[in-house]
Amino acid sequence: MLLVLIALFAVAGIAPLIFRLMGRSAFYVLSAVPAAGFIWLLMTFGAYTGTGQGLGSGQPNAPPSVVVPWIPQLQLELAFRMDALSAVLSILVLGVGSLVLFYCARYFKQDDADIGPFGAHLLAFAGAMFGLVIADDLILLFIFWELTTVLSYLLIGYSRHRLSARRAALQALIVTTLGGLAMLVGLILLGQSAGTYRMSDILARAEALTGPMVETAFVLILVGALSKSALVPFHFWLPSAMAAPTPVSAYLHAAAMVKAGIYLVARFAPGFSEHAVWAPIVLAFGLVTMIFGGWQALRQHDLKLLLAYGTVSQLGFLTMVVGLGGQEAALAGLGLLLAHGFFKATLFLVVGIIDHQAGTRDIRKLCGIGRSAPLLASVAVLAAASMAGLPPLLGFVAKESVLEAFVHQAEDGPSGAVVLAGMVLGSMLTFAYSARFIWGGFARKSAMPTPFKRVEPSFLFAPALLAAASVVFGLLPVPLDAAVQPYVSLFPPVEETPHLLLWHGVTPALFLSLATIGGGLVLFLLRERFERLQTRMATNIDAEQNYKFVIGVLDDVAVWLTGRTQRGSLAFYLFVILTMAILTPLSALILFNAPVPQEWYLADSPAQLIAGVVVILGALAALRANKRFMAVIMVGLTGYGIALIFALQGAPDLALTQLLVETIVLVAFVLALRSLPARLWQRETGRKYRVLRAVLGISFGLVMAAIAMSAMASRVAEPISRSFPSLAYDDGGGANIVNVTLVDIRAWDTFGEISVLAIAATGVASLIFIRGRGDGRLRADGVKSGTVGRNREPIDAYGREAAALELAKKFASSANDAWLVAGRTLAPERRSIIFEVVTRLLFHSIIVFSIYLLIAGHNLPGGGFAGGLMAGLALTIRYLAGGRFELAEATPVSAGLLLGGGLATAALTAIVPVFLGGQVFQSAILEFTWPVFGDIKFVTSTIFDIGVYLVVVGLVLDVLRSLGSEIDERSEGQTATIDAGTPEPAAEQEESRGPKEEVVP
Repeated sequence: MLLVLIALFAVAGIAPLIFRLMGRSAFYVLSAVPAAGFIWLLMTFGAYTGTGQGLGSGQPNAPPSVVVPWIPQLQLELAFRMDALSAVLSILVLGVGSLVLFYCARYFKQDDADIGPFGAHLLAFAGAMFGLVIADDLILLFIFWELTTVLSYLLIGYSRHRLSARRAALQALIVTTLGGLAMLVGLILLGQSAGTYRMSDILARAEALTGPMVETAFVLILVGALSKSALVPFHFWLPSAMAAPTPVSAYLHAAAMVKAGIYLVARFAPGFSEHAVWAPIVLAFGLVTMIFGGWQALRQHDLKLLLAYGTVSQLGFLTMVVGLGGQEAALAGLGLLLAHGFFKATLFLVVGIIDHQAGTRDIRKLCGIGRSAPLLASVAVLAAASMAGLPPLLGFVAKESVLEAFVHQAEDGPSGAVVLAGMVLGSMLTFAYSARFIWGGFARKSAMPTPFKRVEPSFLFAPALLAAASVVFGLLPVPLDAAVQPYVSLFPPVEETPHLLLWHGVTPALFLSLATIGGGLVLFLLRERFERLQTRMATNIDAEQNYKFVIGVLDDVAVWLTGRTQRGSLAFYLFVILTMAILTPLSALILFNAPVPQEWYLADSPAQLIAGVVVILGALAALRANKRFMAVIMVGLTGYGIALIFALQGAPDLALTQLLVETIVLVAFVLALRSLPARLWQRETGRKYRVLRAVLGISFGLVMAAIAMSAMASRVAEPISRSFPSLAYDDGGGANIVNVTLVDIRAWDTFGEISVLAIAATGVASLIFIRGRGDGRLRADGVKSGTVGRNREPIDAYGREAAALELAKKFASSANDAWLVAGRTLAPERRSIIFEVVTRLLFHSIIVFSIYLLIAGHNLPGGGFAGGLMAGLALTIRYLAGGRFELAEATPVSAGLLLGGGLATAALTAIVPVFLGGQVFQSAILEFTWPVFGDIKFVTSTIFDIGVYLVVVGLVLDVLRSLGSEIDERSEGQTATIDAGTPEPAAEQEESRGPKEEVVP
């Protein structure tokens, strides 16, 4: 079970690489993964029923489950369980998913863009959907639920160059996320009411769960189910999502994603279908959706939209059936669920073939395809007949069971009769749009048939196999009946256990089926009159327009609010932030009588006092500086002073990290200052508020100091930090308490911090680079010697330019094979020989020292943060010595690769222990002996520290390439443009001529 889940995500992760090697044929490799899972499912199916024989077990088994502790304090766990309902849904997720991926290999062209990411997203979606149906924890179910939402957004928006695709993807994301958030609140309420988040336990104690909180929980849960399964009023996102490629529609919108809401209703129905709020919501919304979707389907001229509205109708139908409760409805619901997945996926794939071979899906343009492609037409007829409920197909078997269940439900009162009548009407519409699909797609409606290319057998394989399943299981429904019976047994027993049968005898359900077929046939034959009736009955009520109106109002409110709060003034923002940061905690200190320290220490040594004075002087000098560079230097001085205080206090790790951070930040500031004027603006308006700013700054510092002191004085329990030495040495296997805390004791915090670092690096890069991160563009090969960074003006006023050029040639000739390419690329006036010599001496030593800090950090001062910063400092020195080409030669790898690799390495140390029987981020201590090195003690948390190291190096590299290399290249480009004699922009020319005279008519 877990191996299948892991395999789906693992292969999805390397899918782009497979596509690079194999092109569109990689879809065959991807399809093999869910196919293997499907075969495994069939071989072990008996183990999931609870009554069948496990493979080779010889005795009945309970549904297998796997539970991995996650956060026990919050009752969070990775709980998976494969029961009969999960197994039935997995038939669609794995079986249909495999066929859709196989189909994609012929649907897409060899040169189609982004099919690698598309294949990865589609396979990952199969993994997310499989995880959703086997999740036995409410929060875990929600995680997979939202993962399907995100992946569906990416798949719907595959054709991102089309505005309709982008809008449809965003619309689906917003609607389903809104429902998902409502569902999350409901899941939390239900979990708190039950005292557990395990779904199997909640269903076991369902009878005891009553009251307003439980009722509210299920209203919210059903909102999530209705939005995911596109029921009215959330239905409009599904037809819009037809902007996605047809394989996406066949899988997400027929067999998988939209079934998530149906699955949720089916999952809770055995325990909660008798609750007061359940039946009205499920039956009312389901019935309205069934009729509305069928009505709209008969108005469509696009085959794909016809199927989309038909899917909306069928989803309403399914929601009514699986939510009704009782053994008859449960049996019919799962039977219809499978039948719908088979015939609707088939029909979507058929539409994809028609569109691919004929170039259109418009039934007004399609003509005679039935004769051009008789095999394709036969497949479509079988699937449409199953959708219409014609015997002897699976759709008929399932619909007969549905009618049987609702006939018995109608005997209980008039409301049941109304629901049954509405269901019959909806079934008539279903028959009519099924016939419309076949007529519109394959009939010969004019003298000129539509040109149609020959269909390759491999292209037709997937829909043909799904259509065959509708025939086989219609004639022989016994295997499906056996598969769903364990789920049926969860409901209260009845006198006669229901079964999926092709022939139930002469029953009221049979007569209703005949009435459905007859009524649907009449609607189809009178289609022109019916279309005119629909046109006359058209209303202005449009859910999608209402959605757009609401989004427009939100946009207007956001613009209004932003315009009044985001004023473009940094001083205003800081004033608001600091004011709130002062008033809020200060109010808490005063109102709650926060304690104050009883003992005061000014300093432990005179050296600390000196360091404190240096910090204060640096801050005051930064305020008095009139140039940005001087202000940055003074701010850096305060940071170095704090590092000195850390060192004097006995915190070498903090001191080392602070020292390195200040150095890197100082370089980043200096690089950024190149794009700003040298002097600070002394505006008159700024002088008016100088006193206010001083008071605000001093108040903020005093309040923060008071909070820190009060927090220390408020302690009543023994600090947990006192146990850190023993925890670090005994459990973490290291003597450096700080580093072991970062990579072991509080690894979750560190993982969050490095994630923030990666986000920050990406943000900096996105502000500078237009496309990509600029990786791999800068190489010294082919650069003309001595040309990088040439001044526009003569080197001096005494005619020494020729001498400088001659010097450049000498440097170039002697530096062709030099380690630093600066000697060949930089202009002579840009070079610093001393800096180059120092770089040659220090670069390798600093890199080696950074690796030493990384490895030794578990027992001595250092670690991944310090080592990464040290390596970043080495790269900084090399960039300053040789410029952007030197940085490119020093780091041929991508900054994004370093960031992603670091995060992946850290994540790997979190996941691997789980599969070895441990907990997330649990470390292991390995002791062994090597011939040369002797006894070695290795702690696996060091691997996590390597991930931290890579992330920090990637961050520094991103900053250097963004604020350094990219700005260098732009400034050099501007210089070259001006030197080449490019005329000034028109606006600048106009300004140079003086103010333009106003022309009075």
